[in-house]
Amino acid sequence: MPQSLLLHLGRLRPRLVVLLPLLLFVLWFWAASLFSPSPSSPMASSDSNSNSTSSIPPLPVIPPPKVDEELVYESLPCIRIYKSGLVERYFGSEFTPASTDPATGVTSKDVVIDPRIGVGARLYLPKITDPSKKIPILVYYHGGGFCLGSAYNPTFHNYFNGFVALSNVLVVSVEYRLAPEHPVPAQYEDSWLALDWVVSHADGAGQEPWISKHADFDRLYLGGESAGANIAHHMAMKVGSSGIGKPVKINGLALIHPYFLGSNKVESDSIDPAASESLASLWKVVSPDTTGIDDPWINPFVAGAPKLDALACDRVLVCVAGKDTLRDRGKLYYNKLKESGWSGELVLNEAPGVGHTFHLLFPTSDVAVAQDRAISAFLNH
Repeated sequence: MPQSLLLHLGRLRPRLVVLLPLLLFVLWFWAASLFSPSPSSPMASSDSNSNSTSSIPPLPVIPPPKVDEELVYESLPCIRIYKSGLVERYFGSEFTPASTDPATGVTSKDVVIDPRIGVGARLYLPKITDPSKKIPILVYYHGGGFCLGSAYNPTFHNYFNGFVALSNVLVVSVEYRLAPEHPVPAQYEDSWLALDWVVSHADGAGQEPWISKHADFDRLYLGGESAGANIAHHMAMKVGSSGIGKPVKINGLALIHPYFLGSNKVESDSIDPAASESLASLWKVVSPDTTGIDDPWINPFVAGAPKLDALACDRVLVCVAGKDTLRDRGKLYYNKLKESGWSGELVLNEAPGVGHTFHLLFPTSDVAVAQDRAISAFLNH
């Protein structure tokens, strides 16, 4: 169980429980057992295992806490937060340079969007065989519970090298500021800046030639996994309420294992009750001014949240994982959107027998490739 695993990773302190949910968003960097598939799942078969390559880096070495700082929160091997405001992250922010991937021919580059606050992006361009043909563009927001992860992290970099080659889309993977140094809603604000920057290229006059030359803005998509899926939803809602400043339409929204909460119970809460409870604690850490787990930022179905029928896109794909404690929050999103009067095309894709963000753990497994193919088909519709 995740709870018992965590209790053996560091010193047992009452305050450690507050940040336990962080591991649900970052243990895929190293602990495959946390989200291991059931024996009957595709990932557990001999064929799948023989074709799968895990992208989990080794467990980081954690230094002792600083003796001259008061430790406020600790969740190892994830993060330490001190009373002074100092935050120590032990993984999730590792940097790997942009490059041309020799295996796929996918080329990446980094761009600065707002140097004042550190908003940027890593762009991924597939191997172009016909420069006259434009390709779909996906603006992507990474997960990590709003407080961990990076667009420049090797796990995401390796994943997108494979995914972009498969889907033949231009990906803009957004780098946004992290909580708790920058509490929610800073992540949404940064993500909006990035989307606005992308859209500024729609008339061919933007500063980034990859987008101006290759992006088909009739096939503009938003997407993300976990907390990033939450962000992508809110970006599409904001486009619906305030527009984006140019005659550009969001074609679709791809939500992968979305991080939504609520005081109402759903069946998948029982997959790991401790994990479900600690996910609520995480939200309070990253959003200290929140009203709780029925805050519209984290529960888009609560009374007072913007109406879902205002979602500014024609198509939505919701991907869920069968052993994910957030599974039925994703399904609830699917059902609520269907019932809202929103008139677009809605697709639900469930990967059986696997857990949260399994595709980042085992990107070449049969079940991960199947999910990627579903996303690719959605983007190339």
